[in-house]
Amino acid sequence: MDQSKPSFFITTPIYYVNADPHLGTAYSTIIADVQARYRRSAGYNVKFLTGMDEHGEKVAEAAAKHNMTPQEWTDSQAPHFKELWNKLEISNDDFIRTTEPRQHHAVQYLWERMKESGYLYKGSYDGWYCVPDETYFTDTQVQKGDEEYGSVGQHLCPDCHRPLERVQEESYFFKLSAFQDKLLKLYDEHPDFVEPAFRMNEVRSFVEGGLNDLSVSRTSFDWGIQVPFDEGHVTYVWFDALLNYMTAVGYGVDTDEARAELSYRWPAQFHIVGKDIIRFHCVIWPAMLMAIGEALPEHVFAHGFLTVRNAETGKAEKMSKSRGNAIAPQDVIDMLGVEGYRYYFMTDVVPGTDGAISFDRMEQVYNADLANSWGNLISRSLNMSAKYFDGCAPAKPASFDAFDNPLAKIADGLVERYMAKMDVLDYGGAKDEVMELIHAANHYIEDSEPWALAKDEAKADELAFVIYNLLEAIRIAAHLLMPLMPQTSAEALRRLSCEDEAASDDLKGICAWGLLAGGQPVEKGDPLFPRLA
Repeated sequence: MDQSKPSFFITTPIYYVNADPHLGTAYSTIIADVQARYRRSAGYNVKFLTGMDEHGEKVAEAAAKHNMTPQEWTDSQAPHFKELWNKLEISNDDFIRTTEPRQHHAVQYLWERMKESGYLYKGSYDGWYCVPDETYFTDTQVQKGDEEYGSVGQHLCPDCHRPLERVQEESYFFKLSAFQDKLLKLYDEHPDFVEPAFRMNEVRSFVEGGLNDLSVSRTSFDWGIQVPFDEGHVTYVWFDALLNYMTAVGYGVDTDEARAELSYRWPAQFHIVGKDIIRFHCVIWPAMLMAIGEALPEHVFAHGFLTVRNAETGKAEKMSKSRGNAIAPQDVIDMLGVEGYRYYFMTDVVPGTDGAISFDRMEQVYNADLANSWGNLISRSLNMSAKYFDGCAPAKPASFDAFDNPLAKIADGLVERYMAKMDVLDYGGAKDEVMELIHAANHYIEDSEPWALAKDEAKADELAFVIYNLLEAIRIAAHLLMPLMPQTSAEALRRLSCEDEAASDDLKGICAWGLLAGGQPVEKGDPLFPRLA
């Protein structure tokens, strides 16, 4: 492992295998992928982890519905996730499954450490359990059924509003209640531990309300990792699942190589999660790590839900098959292509809040930003360069500093502005910085009229200057848009004969203005973003 670069470890949630991957799971994964690609280009040694959560009662029920064993069911689901991630250009370095031997070993090692910590005790649980969310609730937390959410008299999950099960069984408990003050101190000292900031307010409020000890083993079913010192107990699914982040970097493995990897990689810089699992990641997970004396992740970034804009009412609605408004990833890919899909969800939906999506808006963003602006700039500029300079880029003009250069002025400091936004997952803001250069370049074509300059031999230097600037703007914009749209950015660089630059890990250096060699072959090619009708 090359440890000469700083480590950057980013994770997605590991996804339940009770259903196929959907827009929401793809959304989390692309957020992490964009950050991972950006950090690689900025000189980090990146580990990007995703995977599947395969234990728990919900998975066992899904398997039974399909007349399969839980292992057969999870094995059948893994290809669905891997195929979609491959299609969406996800660049994960690892794919973990909680049924793997490495996770089994790590979880049993965790149990031994928890036993030694003094924060574990045996008792019995008598309360409510939400199987879909794999979450425990007390009598005071449950929602009573009504006409909107279910039959009157039923006890419903306060989060998903589905019926709860009454669970009475022997259980091991984690002393979560002992960590209330420690967690509040964490939030005070590291206000960016939970992002965006308003999510931190939700977490703090929850912890200030008091914490109950957490049941962390089950005896009523057996689909899970056994507790090593008590054969009748299997691990509560979240006590298992959360550990995957450390399992993937060598936790509990007694070798020099594993210890070196854990030391280099942990703590993670970012856990990307949906807002529905924020309590597990921002309350239970840090408390677990505190109990066993391990470092805490630096940031937990909780994004909102994707909703659908109702064409008739204009209101945002929860996406569901029953309402007939569910959108599958393939539906969007068929419309926008993979690169357009990635661009739309990463730049038009604000990651921290719920985002209402619609096909009309997707078409609008695609045509305005990609077809009419970015794609148009590439086509026109490469076409003029090939036409006026015999299929090549103009040589860098000797009089490079003799003319006013509005594009160079915009490019000055652009990388720094862009990186400041990317560092905090403000992908829309980072895109705006790049689009300022792209829009300026399109206006520059109209203002400088290269077709008129080409008719006057006395203007040859000025023509070369204008076309060179346009190509240089394309080169830099391609690098900065690479995390969002890796294939089209690589193709734009190839058409400039700059394909070797695509692998650069010095983003600041490679985006310095004036590095285009000039004189190299250029290729117009087909439109990268054909306009949607």
